[in-house]
Amino acid sequence: MRELIRTNDAVLLSFAESLMKDAGIHCLIADQAMSVLEGSLGLLPRRFLVDEERAEQARRILIDAGLEAELRDGQA
Repeated sequence: MRELIRTNDAVLLSFAESLMKDAGIHCLIADQAMSVLEGSLGLLPRRFLVDEERAEQARRILIDAGLEAELRDGQA
């Protein structure tokens, strides 16, 4: 899987996840359980991952949705 976004913003992650679901692209939000360990303070960022084979398509969808600034550098 390839990381496209790393953030503490739950709304952003939910939006990105919704976009992937609509496109039929499997995604995973990693490190969600870490927020339980930290007391749900939102200090540890979560990683938005997509299947390697669909990463470029997912990236294009996120850019088209106006989330280009949220994408990790060097991920193409």
